[in-house]
Amino acid sequence: MTPLEDRATGCVAGAAVGDALGGATEGWTPEQIVERYGGRVEGIVPPFNEDWRNARPIAPYHKGDGHITDDTLMTHALIRVYEKTGGHLDAYAMAEHLVPELMGERRWIPELEAEALPLQRIFLAEKWIVARLHYGHADPREAGVGNIVNCGAAMYVAPVGIVNAADPDAAYAEAIELTGAHQSSYGREAAGVMAAAVAEAMRPGATADSVVAACLRLAKDGTRAAIEAVCEAAAGLGHWDGSFEALRAAVRPYDTVADTYRDQGLGARRPSRVHSIEELPLALGFLVIAKGDFRDTVLGGVNYGRDADSIASMGGAIAGALGGLASVPQEWVERVGAASRTDLVAPGLAVAEVARRVHADDVARRRAHESAFAELAHEREHEQAQNEQAHERA
Repeated sequence: MTPLEDRATGCVAGAAVGDALGGATEGWTPEQIVERYGGRVEGIVPPFNEDWRNARPIAPYHKGDGHITDDTLMTHALIRVYEKTGGHLDAYAMAEHLVPELMGERRWIPELEAEALPLQRIFLAEKWIVARLHYGHADPREAGVGNIVNCGAAMYVAPVGIVNAADPDAAYAEAIELTGAHQSSYGREAAGVMAAAVAEAMRPGATADSVVAACLRLAKDGTRAAIEAVCEAAAGLGHWDGSFEALRAAVRPYDTVADTYRDQGLGARRPSRVHSIEELPLALGFLVIAKGDFRDTVLGGVNYGRDADSIASMGGAIAGALGGLASVPQEWVERVGAASRTDLVAPGLAVAEVARRVHADDVARRRAHESAFAELAHEREHEQAQNEQAHERA
């Protein structure tokens, strides 16, 4: 593989592995996880509820056993959109291409153990995309206003970072533009910062520290404050085991989701300039503790609980981009791929090829602009020269 392909496949496969491992522990506390599994989770485990079909009627999904969740379903759908368009994406691409991906073709859904439309599995915040854009005919640039403010957009924007590899500013801008059709407020902001984190992680020579620095440079309002607080706390910790109380304390002032994860108050998931989603700061915190190591970044998110699949998936995407495909344990890639009946590597290769074509188009457009601007900038000098020549002839 080229370095671009290596980092892209590490990012996409790493995100899927984190998602699958974290699915089993999503919604629970670290103490409940230890009690259920007899210690810390170190790999693929069975569902938290043995009777998973009936334990939560609102979400009768087979989480655990290496099954990817909606995070990966959405990530792969976005990659297919990039393949179709072959260029940068905006809010209109969400309406024209992502909506058909969600409601137009049946695919294997591991958590349902059946073929179904992705729309029939994704969470309410993602169903909003179809409701607002397909049925509501909303302006795509404004469609995200009014939706649940959560990690929904941030959880699948890693491909935006790959397409804008080594350019965090461009990744941030594209993700903000794209996800305006899905989210608002700090949910949309987190998507921009997550894409920037991946773009920086794709850069040769990038480190966990440089990723955090890029995020802090670009992040706004509560998102920036939360990342700074969590990463400062993480810098003084040596391992994810034993870190949970300190990290939760650091993010608590910015998080609208209660300490009792499923007991939400009226202020939860509402727009705010002073709040942040929890998942991205925690993913970056575990990345800092692990010093970029993939396994420890992901296992930190898995054992933290709460929205464990999204925390581990975001951390896995960033760490996988830093370390490449070899940094993602091959056993996990194979077992998750087999259990989910999903190729975890091919989508990374596909989006790497898109990134190569997009970069070539960007370079050509930039050179055309440079030439045109140079002509504009020298126009006055050209006019003065013409005037002097006319004066000499007179």
